[in-house]
Amino acid sequence: MERPKNRFLAELAEGLGNHTDKKSILLEYETHIDEILLESSHMNEEELTNHIVTRLGSPEEIAELWKDELSVTPSNMKWLFILLNILFFGGGSVLTLAHNLFEWEWLTNIWDHLTSIPIIIAFLYMFFWALLGYEIGKGFGQKGRTLLRKTFLLSLIPNLVLMILTVFHIIPHAWFAPLLTKTFIIACIIFTITLYPISWLGYRWGRKASI
Repeated sequence: MERPKNRFLAELAEGLGNHTDKKSILLEYETHIDEILLESSHMNEEELTNHIVTRLGSPEEIAELWKDELSVTPSNMKWLFILLNILFFGGGSVLTLAHNLFEWEWLTNIWDHLTSIPIIIAFLYMFFWALLGYEIGKGFGQKGRTLLRKTFLLSLIPNLVLMILTVFHIIPHAWFAPLLTKTFIIACIIFTITLYPISWLGYRWGRKASI
């Protein structure tokens, strides 16, 4: 039953041409085909070939998808998520500053509404990190592992800066009332610790979705 596998990989290798990640792509698809072979030992060669194509797509389709992925560079992906995280913290900082400096009723209403749903905001933020991992896994496959770590560490800088500024009272605690309670601080620490595992699970899901 190795012939359908070898034929599929040979056609995929030809379709990929000089793709920069050709070796890792072939290795990844070889792993998936091996899994299919274990599940389909009762099939003949023709049935197995059709089953592989049904599960993974044809070599031509796969090669075309990977060529399209070249337009999305790791650097662009990394800085996109870093920028989004900066915008998230920047928007929150501007809102906090404006709320404490200006007595605008509409802004107070927005602030009161947001501070009444901190758990929902936290889960939305966790979804952002899961999405980060998913998009990197889907877009870059196995190669995205290093990219995920770099992007995570750089994106985490605003979080750490805000924590330091708050802990050392550089930012007045009163600005975050009624959020800044002991329970909320502990919850923030726990959420921060879980961000990388969440990103990693998103990455694994994205890798699987790319196949």
